[in-house]
Amino acid sequence: MAASSNSSLSGSSVSSDAEEYQPPIWKSYLYQLQQEAPRPKRIICPREVENRPKYYGREFHGIISREQADALLGGVEGAYILRESQRQPGCYTLALRFGNQTLNYRLFYDGKHFVGEKRFESIHDLVTDGLITLYIETKASEYISKMTTNPIYEHIGYATLLREKVSRRLSRSKNESRKTSVTSEEHTTVEKISSLVRRAALTQSDTHFNYEKTHNFKVHTFRGPHWCEYCANFMWGLIAQGVRCSDCGLNVHKQCSKHVPNDCQPDLKRIKKVYCCDLTTLVKAHNTQRPMVVDICIREIEARGLKSEGLYRVSGFTEHIEDVKMAFDRDGEKADISASIYPDINIIAGALKLYFRDLPIPVITYDTYSKFIEAAKIANADERLEAVHEVLMLLPPAHYETLRYLMIHLKKVTINEKDNFMNAENLGIVFGPTLMRSPEDSTLTTLHDMRYQKLIVQILIENEDVLF
Repeated sequence: MAASSNSSLSGSSVSSDAEEYQPPIWKSYLYQLQQEAPRPKRIICPREVENRPKYYGREFHGIISREQADALLGGVEGAYILRESQRQPGCYTLALRFGNQTLNYRLFYDGKHFVGEKRFESIHDLVTDGLITLYIETKASEYISKMTTNPIYEHIGYATLLREKVSRRLSRSKNESRKTSVTSEEHTTVEKISSLVRRAALTQSDTHFNYEKTHNFKVHTFRGPHWCEYCANFMWGLIAQGVRCSDCGLNVHKQCSKHVPNDCQPDLKRIKKVYCCDLTTLVKAHNTQRPMVVDICIREIEARGLKSEGLYRVSGFTEHIEDVKMAFDRDGEKADISASIYPDINIIAGALKLYFRDLPIPVITYDTYSKFIEAAKIANADERLEAVHEVLMLLPPAHYETLRYLMIHLKKVTINEKDNFMNAENLGIVFGPTLMRSPEDSTLTTLHDMRYQKLIVQILIENEDVLF
């Protein structure tokens, strides 16, 4: 049954030209199965049960045996009761009739009811979801195991495999307006994949900076029927049916999320902040090489602050630095940090340092931290420089580009050392712990590594023309 449904409901084959590809028909087999799943039937206890937990209703039958529970269910599919364990008083069990047998599940409550990972407001919802899952897994286990083998994802144009082809086609016809024509019968289908197609179209341009980014998937409860944007199959169940990428909004099954390429295209509507936002996420959302806050701050500092004494060492007023942070979070690239608003250049320098400190993953990432520290410990200067260069190549592209741009800027700062009294060593002391943080949350490790952090930044500044 699964095989025949799959063949009749799967989408058309991929076109030689990505933009000519027609949307697939969404596969409804699993949706049909959910509609067929047994409905819950609560078996009410006819007597008043003493010591019944206040969060259970009349489906609670007190202390009874498995055999008694089985008899009460009467062989009716979807029938259920709650009982207290004879062997372990105070422990509760959901007895559920499914597949011509009685299934017993240990039941828990912490403000919501659960037997596994999912938590429900009511026992009725828990049983409904459980019956749907049991029915679908029983009827379509082979179908489910094969869902990821022929995904629609790479046909849409959003996947990495087609990105280059689409870019070439779009560049040749960038002055033409292309729209996918669909019949009225296909309207519902198009609505379901519109977000995927929209993200595909938005990301294909000659100026797009193609940094790889993993999706930020989180378990999500979808209201109403929902389909997976990877395999095109229905997401079954009442709650937590799948996962959604917090950055781009891609909706997929949990099992499908393991197969989605690292090609997240963050949507600006979902990126609420500039500070405290993952660096790669921010640059992809704004379609820039580097975080725009870095570009804007450095541009302002180089325009009026390179000769400022103690640049980056002297602190600006904390309240004003927070104001700049709020301006970027609120206004993005339109934030006004000009001299008329913030005459003290140390405020802008402080805001730039704060941006780097607030990154959830530092510019020099946790993955490369130990390698940089080990490179700094090499005694021979030439070998040390070579080791630092090798580790630089391991940084994610957006991190590498941001670090490169910052080092070029800091080199300019050292050129003005006679006026600002900031050499590469001084800047290393300032920026070492700002750009590098140990993955170990240990004060002792941090103190021990500080001199190596300083040395790494000093080496990067002094040799930026060679290393980058």
